[in-house]
Amino acid sequence: MSLGINRAFSNLRHKVNESLHLVESLPGKIKNEVQQETHAAQSFLRQSGESLSSLYASRTGISTALHPLSFLNRRTPPQPPPDKQFDGHLVGAGGRTFPPNTPLSNVPAVTPRNGVTNNETLIYVNGIRTDVGGQASSLQAIADASGSRVVGIHNATESSAADILQSLGDKLDIGSNPAVDTLADTVYNELRAGRSPHLLAHSQGAIITSRALTDVKNRLMAEDGMSRQDAERLMSNIKVETFGGASRRFPDGPQYVHYVNRNDGVPQAFGLRSWLNPFAHAGRDAVTHYFREGKPLVSHGFEEFYLPERVPFNDARQGKFR
Repeated sequence: MSLGINRAFSNLRHKVNESLHLVESLPGKIKNEVQQETHAAQSFLRQSGESLSSLYASRTGISTALHPLSFLNRRTPPQPPPDKQFDGHLVGAGGRTFPPNTPLSNVPAVTPRNGVTNNETLIYVNGIRTDVGGQASSLQAIADASGSRVVGIHNATESSAADILQSLGDKLDIGSNPAVDTLADTVYNELRAGRSPHLLAHSQGAIITSRALTDVKNRLMAEDGMSRQDAERLMSNIKVETFGGASRRFPDGPQYVHYVNRNDGVPQAFGLRSWLNPFAHAGRDAVTHYFREGKPLVSHGFEEFYLPERVPFNDARQGKFR
């Protein structure tokens, strides 16, 4: 088994190296940003490949798959992981899943054990290596901590390597991701119905959220004939919270709060890291909260490190953290 894992990571490193050659023909600024992302992936794999599976355990995140890698014998036809059938589905109470086109109001939300204390319904997008059961656990933890109803949009997992490849594709807006499509449709429909969606995203979920919000803005301009300014004005009704996000760029318009653990290698390598990053854009007027918990580099868990740091959204926007 260890030989198969080593071979998979060797193949993954080879694909990242290949991508460095492919970007040479891109325009200057785009080329620089893509090179930075691929160099980060290259460095991360070189330093952490041996422990990646344990580092990104359940409810941690960066990604999904452009070209899934299989650890199976080549003569055995690859079978889709069981969780893949729920990719892009909505997740409600009891871990029940609903097709991507289900209206948000038709999904029974997870509710706090001590009762609902506000009228918001939060939408949570998980990171890598998280199956439906793992996301359902996170939904309950969010509900209990926030007093809100919570519904999930599921980012299905295949394997650490495949999830990381999908994250890179999401960053570069390459390939399809059902979770991106469902989130974009849900946010667009909520906005057009006059409601204010409130999104939470961990790790790769932040990449998915950034990509989906960009799709929403483009759709408002292309299909609804809005100017960029009008689209951003409407999108200011969207609240977004990211936790250990693996995205370093977010579209202007929504209200953002980003949580970054300085001891978490994921945002430091791929997201809104705590040192100079000339390509980062947290979104106009975003609030970013840096803190330090856990062991260096590996403290990425959503429920263990990030959820305890969360404060009510309005407090966070005013910089009132614990």
